[in-house]
Amino acid sequence: MTPRAGMLIAAGALVAGTVTVLPAGPADAGEPTPRPLPRLAWTGCATQAYPKLQCATLKVPLDHDDPAGRSITLALTRVPHTAKTFQGPLLVNPGGPGGSGRTMAGYVAASLPPKVAAEYDVIGFDPRGVGRSEPALDCRPGHFAPVRPDSVPLGADAEKAAVERAQAFAEACGKKYADVLPYIDTVSTARDVDAIREALGAPKVNYLGYSYGTYLGAVYARLYPDRVRRMALDSVVNPHGVWYEDNIAQDYAFDTRHKDFMAWVARQNAVYKLGTDPAAVEAAWYRMRDALREAPAGGKVGPGELEDTFLPGGYYNGYWPRLASAFSSYVNDGDAAPLTEAYEKYGEADASADNGYSVYTSVQCRDAAWPRDWNVWRKDSWDVHAKAPFSTWNNAWYNAPCAFWPVPALTPPDVTNDQLPPVLILQATEDAATPYEGAMALHRLVRGSSLVVEEGGGNHGVTLGGNDCLDDHLAAYLATGTVPRAKDGGEVDAVCEALPEPEPEPLAPAGKTEKKAGKEAGTEAGKETGKETGKDAASGKRVGALRPEATAVTLHGLLGHVR
Repeated sequence: MTPRAGMLIAAGALVAGTVTVLPAGPADAGEPTPRPLPRLAWTGCATQAYPKLQCATLKVPLDHDDPAGRSITLALTRVPHTAKTFQGPLLVNPGGPGGSGRTMAGYVAASLPPKVAAEYDVIGFDPRGVGRSEPALDCRPGHFAPVRPDSVPLGADAEKAAVERAQAFAEACGKKYADVLPYIDTVSTARDVDAIREALGAPKVNYLGYSYGTYLGAVYARLYPDRVRRMALDSVVNPHGVWYEDNIAQDYAFDTRHKDFMAWVARQNAVYKLGTDPAAVEAAWYRMRDALREAPAGGKVGPGELEDTFLPGGYYNGYWPRLASAFSSYVNDGDAAPLTEAYEKYGEADASADNGYSVYTSVQCRDAAWPRDWNVWRKDSWDVHAKAPFSTWNNAWYNAPCAFWPVPALTPPDVTNDQLPPVLILQATEDAATPYEGAMALHRLVRGSSLVVEEGGGNHGVTLGGNDCLDDHLAAYLATGTVPRAKDGGEVDAVCEALPEPEPEPLAPAGKTEKKAGKEAGTEAGKETGKETGKDAASGKRVGALRPEATAVTLHGLLGHVR
């Protein structure tokens, strides 16, 4: 579940006040007597999209078991409540691990029904190591600079070079952050969440987490069950597979989702002219991949970068039309420019992506044991690749530093829980990043939870993205605490229909990128595409355009592209 460069609505620089807090330990530990805390010093950091946004910082112990020791700083944002009825703070997390959550507060507050949002202080935060929190990790700047070697290792020398590259990243992290890495993990982050709750002066927390944020929420709930008021978990990590097995499950699921995309392209043959047989379309995609090994598009898109470009389509099908256009232009017209542009838009790593990846590896490699024998990785990866070739080796190299991580692994906590108020779980059945089995597993582990399913949906992150049925369930839960219950005693408590598939977009004229074609035609699409070249001042990430499907595009930009 890795953060990738996302597309964010433009935002202003963050200004912050600071407060220090000594957080309570886990609920089952001997806790110190609570002491009065100064309030967080919120200052205005309004953005064009979120004019009510406020910012603050919070100092927490690097090691929560040594509260008098070294402190680190968390960057927070808030959209304050405006209603007379106040339901407390609603903490939001976009996943990762390594995803920045500051802008998420503005998005959630703007996307919930106004009456519901007005009753909460919506709180975003950069977890330890991320974004504007300090220190922010960047183990090996430029680790993903193109053109990387082909992710599929063709021969012993290629494999050896890729292994050495993964080792170099792990060694760089160990040298640069030796004193920090032992405390970059999910349990430490969950204890940070409780420090935020305490600094807010709230006896209990409300929480909305996406993707990895669901696991963070489940761990928090295990540590502090009496401090959970409401908890909604969207696109759920399988707690039984943290983290090696979960990544293998993703390999199969992303390959299936890629085939879904190829089938959609085949159904749109009138536009993309790549054939009506999904298998033939997929074969053309792999021929494109082979060609890029010999001649990278634009000097920067080789096979690995191609996978990085098309992987976001596995998270959100709203990207399919643009990806299909680039695919068609390359295959049918020999025009590599749209493919290069798609890579720059969806796959290219910048400084924020380097930070996100550094935190991703730090958390996942520390959270749980990974195989230390590279022979295990090799066998498993080739076995899975034989059945699911789309991104198996790419994903293996993404996680390979964990085979050489300089800090020993922890034991993941058991997130079984029978002490919580009703928890709302929301999940698409065809989600590739967090397959459906994870939602079922957590539903069974958390007594009294309610499972709402988007039947046939394949997007990752399903609430506040345009599906009214799912959004209504979330809004009702946040407003009243009520959850749906299955009338037949089944495990699924409510079912929502998936959103329609995207419509194809006309191809840009041969030799012209979408930006050039749109600007010359003076169309709204061109004007919107032009917006995508900016950078978000708060995060440094690429700015997204406000198209008709802007809600979903913005959401998936905030969630980032996660593995």
